[in-house]
Amino acid sequence: MSDWTSDRGSRGRGGGRGRGSSDSSSFRGRGSPDRGGRGGRGGGDRGFDRGGYRGGGDFRGGRGGDRGGFRGGRGGGAPGPREQGGVFNPGPAALDTRLQANSEDTLVQSLQSLRLNDNELPIRPGFGTLGTPIKLRTNFFPVKVPKGPLHEYDVKIAPAVSIKRVKRRIFQLAEQTNDWGQAGMTGRVAHDHASKLISSFKLPQPLVIRITFSDEPDEAPRQQPAKPKGGKKDGGGKKPTPKEYTLTIEYIQDLETQSLLNYLSGQPQYRGYDVLPVIAALNLILAAYPNRSTGDGVMVGRNKFFHPSAAEPPFPLGGGLEAWRGFYSSVRPAHKQLMVNVNVCTTAFYTPGNLADSMQAFLNASFTARPNAFVRGVRIKTTHLGYRKTVSGVSRFNAKNHSFDSEEYGKVTVEAYFQRKYNITLRYPNLALIDVAGKNSKKANLLPAEVCIILEKQPFRGKLLDEHTAEMIKVACRPPNVNAAAITGRGIHELGYFNEQDPLRAFGITIGNEMAVVPGRILPPPNIRYGQGAPRVDDRAGWNLRDVKFAVGGRLDNWAVLLIRDRDRMEFQGPQDPALRETITGFINMCRKSGVAVAGNPDNVVEAQLPPKSREQPIRADAVMAIRTAMTSVKKKPRFFLVILSNGDRHVYSGLKHLCDCYLDIATICVQVSKLRKDKGQLQYFANVALKLNMKMGGVNHRMEGQGATWLNQAPTMLVGIDVTHPGFGTVKGTPSIAAVVASIDKDFGQFPASLRIQESKKEMVTELCDMMVERLKAFQAKSKALPKRILVYRDGVSEGQFQTVVDEEMPEIRRAFTKFMEGNKPYTPQLAIVVCGKRHHTRFFPTEAQNAAHDGNPKPGTVVDRGVTAVYEFDFFLQAHGGLQGTTRPTHYYVVHDEIGFSANLLQPLTNDVSYMFARATKAVSLVSPAYYADLACERGRCYLHKLLQGITDTSTTVTSNDDNDTEIYREAERMWHGGVGKTLSNTMFYL
Repeated sequence: MSDWTSDRGSRGRGGGRGRGSSDSSSFRGRGSPDRGGRGGRGGGDRGFDRGGYRGGGDFRGGRGGDRGGFRGGRGGGAPGPREQGGVFNPGPAALDTRLQANSEDTLVQSLQSLRLNDNELPIRPGFGTLGTPIKLRTNFFPVKVPKGPLHEYDVKIAPAVSIKRVKRRIFQLAEQTNDWGQAGMTGRVAHDHASKLISSFKLPQPLVIRITFSDEPDEAPRQQPAKPKGGKKDGGGKKPTPKEYTLTIEYIQDLETQSLLNYLSGQPQYRGYDVLPVIAALNLILAAYPNRSTGDGVMVGRNKFFHPSAAEPPFPLGGGLEAWRGFYSSVRPAHKQLMVNVNVCTTAFYTPGNLADSMQAFLNASFTARPNAFVRGVRIKTTHLGYRKTVSGVSRFNAKNHSFDSEEYGKVTVEAYFQRKYNITLRYPNLALIDVAGKNSKKANLLPAEVCIILEKQPFRGKLLDEHTAEMIKVACRPPNVNAAAITGRGIHELGYFNEQDPLRAFGITIGNEMAVVPGRILPPPNIRYGQGAPRVDDRAGWNLRDVKFAVGGRLDNWAVLLIRDRDRMEFQGPQDPALRETITGFINMCRKSGVAVAGNPDNVVEAQLPPKSREQPIRADAVMAIRTAMTSVKKKPRFFLVILSNGDRHVYSGLKHLCDCYLDIATICVQVSKLRKDKGQLQYFANVALKLNMKMGGVNHRMEGQGATWLNQAPTMLVGIDVTHPGFGTVKGTPSIAAVVASIDKDFGQFPASLRIQESKKEMVTELCDMMVERLKAFQAKSKALPKRILVYRDGVSEGQFQTVVDEEMPEIRRAFTKFMEGNKPYTPQLAIVVCGKRHHTRFFPTEAQNAAHDGNPKPGTVVDRGVTAVYEFDFFLQAHGGLQGTTRPTHYYVVHDEIGFSANLLQPLTNDVSYMFARATKAVSLVSPAYYADLACERGRCYLHKLLQGITDTSTTVTSNDDNDTEIYREAERMWHGGVGKTLSNTMFYL
């Protein structure tokens, strides 16, 4: 076994804890980034256009990957026939009037004389002109700015209330009082049902409104029996005395709107003007109608609205959940026009009905499902007494084994009590009891779930199961013309923008009903070059591998095959199975044909028979131990393992990658037996696996030729990708965030090794960035025998409210890394540029004519937009480099936050488009520029190492989740799991592909 001992050296163990990120309130630019399925990308306020819910709420889909279909649960299945794609509202379209007189060009010219400090965001150097000019509709609607001023007030509720539902009810009752009406506020103010109120006129001061609290009409208090001894059942008690609340509305400030208009017109002296207070007030006003107390809609987060609709009924996801389609709305500044960005969104809601039935369906959907993840925070109504409660969690007891002292029957089990007291025979006596005690209660208040009904209109705030996610993709994935029609039809009506519902009229706000039309361009693709062959890029930004050899072939020797057996009907029958040997031979032949130097057949083929799945092993640690035993049975440690998975079990995958990356220091590629054995497409699958293998063995798959490549090779240049991923819903509180820095090492721009660290939970800025950049510069220096003269950083995952923080905190750390190197006897001072990449925004584009659209009505690959809906002053653009596979494609928002290189739009835009074709794992352009995409993948690999914590499981307790405060101990546990990070051998490779 000594041959298997990795040289761990003294590599870091995850880095310092950092200081935590403050909530930045400055407004910068227009959007930022999908990780939908990332499980969360940050703590605190991620800027006011981050898109939505991280975890189980607003569904954004992922970047791809075969998630498989939903098996199990109730009510699932495809959401009817797929709608036909096409161009939305085709025909000639006139550009917005504000964009027709070249006023944007005049503005840019007027800003060129401004002198900027080193830490200020660069101004736009000019607009792009390369490519085929086109016109696009975009999901922005013009907003007429009110003359103002807007009057801002603070609302204090006494006694203090922390529950949002109660606050909302208090405001609803306040609106019904004579005092509210006599103050003239009906239909003339907007508020957030909590603490902020915006009025269209000056309110009398002091203004105090008193209300007597009552429940909703169908939630009237009922006489309840006295609690049984021990307070364990029924939540009884005396009829409560009606509670009184006082709302004190205090004047804060007037918000004038002329400065906003000056900002929109691009006046140089208003470049630093903070538009956020006025924008926040306008968002509150626009939200007043869809979020009105008397409406039937539901607001999720701060800007997503869902209304029951016969035209769009909820779609059952199975497992007790259903998907609702709604609309997102956010006010945005643009050149000479205030806009409101409206988009479709989809969120999971609880299916109303019996709680026990829903819990059972949720548990049946996946063996990893835990009841607490489903019930925590859900609002219920009891069937035996009719009162309403919020569920705080599940108990470790069930109705059959838990007993309590009853005044009427003495010591009795819950099951027997409900039979004798209410003549209710429990159908699920072995199901865990739920706790409906308040969060400050010292005693539990337990109930059988089957005497509880889930109330309607409740968004699910937990983490979606993989099975739910697969169903959500089907619901959320709709072609562009269907989404655009929903926005311009149902959307603007439900939001109250059509015919300006109150209080819009009271404020003098009008909203256009037609989408804005902006200019765009279609950039040409680069030429793709292999060692042998130059495939043509098709109109979907892809190409095939037929008759090509990799640009630089890697070498594969000393390798082995691991066959995992996990009770799947497609499995091979063992290491000696002739079909397995035939498959391995086919794979070797494809690798050799593609240019990989494969020394021979695998030295060993071993198998691991995994123990059965069980709820006692939720992350299948016993299966990973079986894999370790099989791998280490090979006498001579292999350099590489081809792992044949029985299925797509993510616990097995994560455990295997954790084992091989951090403990065994062995490269692995996982393939699924169902794809490996499928005759149709087998050669294509082999070719795709060969793409990964060549990169992991140090090769280069392809190169590009074109304007971007020419510029990259004019001087030694390093491309860098930086990303941070955060723990999301359902994870152990205090689980660290994971930071990744990847960088090119030579002029091929093929290999991007990575540095990974753990850091303080939910901190967006990279704590150990200096050390990580030093590692990347050393790797470049070792391979290229020189240091780069230019460094272009693509920073993923930062909200617009944190752009300045990147410049103030991360840029100095990058520069500090430069001080660790010398060029001869001079300090090392390369040119540095930092571009933030954003996918989590709601901007969409719709071609106006078929010849400028893809087959499904989406924009063509290479579509770039830098006018009309971009920043007024700064240097940004939207680029859709990729061809959409299905649904409505989302462009990536690129925002320059620092530039010593001196990019023009005609250089940076084509360069970013070209580099999107350099993603080594695919034969197509990708949606996010390759270095940032690599950083994202490296972060995802790091999540495998903390998989247990990310699943809500810790050594200190079975399922400690977001209410437990034990951060330091959890961080230490994460450090132990991290085990010093990736092994010494793998750390110099693209192990994360």
